[in-house]
Amino acid sequence: MNTRHINFLHKQLDEKPPKRGRTKWVFLLVIIGIFGFLTYSYVSANKDRFLNPLDYDPVTLEPKEPEGFFKKLTYLVFHKETKLEGQRNDRINILILGMGGLGHDGPYLTDTIMIASVRPSDNDVALVSIPRDLGVKIKDYGTRKINHANHFGEMEKENWGAAFATEVISETFDIDIPYYIRVDFQAFEDIIDEVGGVRVNVDRTFTDYMYPAPNDRYQTISFETGPQTMNGSTALKFVRSRHGGSGEGSDFARAARQQKVILALKEKVLSFGTLTNPVRIKKVIDALERHMTTNMEFDEILELVRVVRNLDTEKITTLVLDNGVNGYLVNSTGANGAFLLFPRTGNYNEINSAIKNVFDPEAIVESIDDTPEQEKPTLNWATIEIQNGTWRAGLAARVKQRLADEEFYIEDIGNTDPEFKPVISSGIYKISDKESLEVVEALQDELHMPTKETLPDGTLSPATSTDILIILGDDFIE
Repeated sequence: MNTRHINFLHKQLDEKPPKRGRTKWVFLLVIIGIFGFLTYSYVSANKDRFLNPLDYDPVTLEPKEPEGFFKKLTYLVFHKETKLEGQRNDRINILILGMGGLGHDGPYLTDTIMIASVRPSDNDVALVSIPRDLGVKIKDYGTRKINHANHFGEMEKENWGAAFATEVISETFDIDIPYYIRVDFQAFEDIIDEVGGVRVNVDRTFTDYMYPAPNDRYQTISFETGPQTMNGSTALKFVRSRHGGSGEGSDFARAARQQKVILALKEKVLSFGTLTNPVRIKKVIDALERHMTTNMEFDEILELVRVVRNLDTEKITTLVLDNGVNGYLVNSTGANGAFLLFPRTGNYNEINSAIKNVFDPEAIVESIDDTPEQEKPTLNWATIEIQNGTWRAGLAARVKQRLADEEFYIEDIGNTDPEFKPVISSGIYKISDKESLEVVEALQDELHMPTKETLPDGTLSPATSTDILIILGDDFIE
């Protein structure tokens, strides 16, 4: 029998400890494999999950927990509650833009510019209306009307207008605006018709004899004092009217009407559960896809609906930046004579403070609504005629409407001689001896068109009353 001697005081050189390293690595690989499987399962199962309205509870609007052990496990490990940007800081800012859209004059010029701010902690909401004539600095374009920002962005890259406008407005007012929603006139009508119309209280009776109609015409529209139920078409007329009487002809009165309709729409949608069903919301979004642009994901839209459905309409704060005697803005003109509004203090500090503290009424320097409005500085009067030198049907009529909206006086429109069409280049021609340099410069700024002296071949004799003739050539960009 062999005897083995062991010295317990000294480690035996030929004895090796058990090999545990390999076991550790095997265990680690198993854990990694399980984690990878769960990750793959979650990503595969949820690739389109938050785009499917059936994945949300129709009452709470919260995502439903999936069925099955592994799906529940992966949901528990990976799912994160949807939070809107700004929600943790108790202020969610959304830019709302309204534009005409394709088929309208100035399709990408924004008629409605509004910052909606939500404070979830106490169910407060504020609407800040920004006038379209506000003069702001736009990168690469200088000082221009704020309603051009969306247009400039759209010209640089398709569907980038709203994002570019959001950047400009965020920088101007020193406020973080993570979200934007842009709708055109068709979307506005469709949304209101989808919910069965809205009930709006009209503050005062007014008539607009110059509301735009098809084929370069005008129509007369009227609204009576008191509550009215409006369909999409009527509501659009109510918010777009710019030449109404009884004090309703200013952009500031129009901004107040826009706020009324938006609040009425919010009340209709949320009070009766009209659109708070995820399936219905998804259908409306899909139907409006061609007429609406937003950077909000579907789950973020549902989260926003969930947050705002408990808002008290009576607590909504509205702020309209206006040019009243004690308002935030004053009338001015740009370098080329275009009408602009600028801060009365010479900078945006006062306005930025008002927007920042919009939920704290004591911190806001209130604008006075009952003071008379200042008159617009008018350009020296001049009669303008437009001739279309292209084969683009209706071009002269569209440019006439665009200039009329900017307070130019257009007396006549027509076409150049068809035998000489198309005219290659556009131009502005001073016909009479009347002093109208200011008007010419304003036209150059608005149309981005040079002045010329020699009329092109095919120009028809302008009317005897014409001071300035505009020839629209093939190079003209609408």
